[in-house]
Order: sequence, then C-alpha cells, then structure tokens
Amino acid sequence: MENNQWHVFLDTNVIIAGLISSRGASSAILDLGEAEEIRIVISQHVLVEADRVFLAKFPDLIVRFREFIKNLSPLLLDDPSPKVVHAASEVIESGDAPILAAVKSENIDYLVTLDTKHFKTKKVRAYVTTPIVTPSEFLKAFREFWEEAG
Repeated sequence: MENNQWHVFLDTNVIIAGLISSRGASSAILDLGEAEEIRIVISQHVLVEADRVFLAKFPDLIVRFREFIKNLSPLLLDDPSPKVVHAASEVIESGDAPILAAVKSENIDYLVTLDTKHFKTKKVRAYVTTPIVTPSEFLKAFREFWEEAG
C-alpha cells in the first residue's frame, strides 16, 4: 500500500457494471478510484476486453468508458507472460487466466470481480494470496478499515 492507498485490481465486469449504472457497489468503487482513495489497477487485457465489450454491447457508452480511463489513469499493468498465464489456466478457466496471472504477478491488495463462479474456488484461493472479493465485499472491507483507522 503506497500513501495508504490500496492497490485494487478490477475485473472487466466491475468496470462495465460501474459505468452502466451509477448506483451500486461497482460504481462506488470507480468513484473511490476517481477520488484517489484507492489506486485502481488494470491490465492491458482488461483494458482491451472492456473496450471490446463496450463497442459490441454498449456502443453508446464507449466514449464515456474511454474518457473515464483517460481521466482515472489507472495503474496499467503489462500482460503477464504466456508461461505465467498458462500456469494460471491450470486453476481457472482460460478466459480468466490473464487476470489471475496479472494479480499473482503484482503486489495487489484486492482483486474485485463479479465472477464468483470462477474466481472464488478453493484452487484459485490456494493459487493467490490476494483477497478476491465482490464489489460489495470490497466496500465493506474498505469501510471497516477506515472506521478502525479513523
């Protein structure tokens, strides 16, 4: 944690949910990033995947997404090597392996995802030490931390 900021890796689905609806936990996390209360971290993979989803499914939001990324300037990680992604694919679906590999390769305080089916398994939890939480679980942990610190 640098400057008391948690490094929070966001899965693509959290970014999409947060930009589609201004209500809800995903949006609140994006707001925390914009307010510089947390350091949002994404990988090249997440950036490209989100851009593709917005273009294909929510074309009216693509400009908003790109402006959000530009203004937020998240910590953008290079994608992990194919070898590291392959190792991650041994414990999670191959489509999610680049995200899990990126989190394992960096010093991340939380991985926030809406994909509990693939990310919240015993194999995945044994593979990374980073807490994997839903947006609402993250907000609860964030509130509790600052209440105790405050």
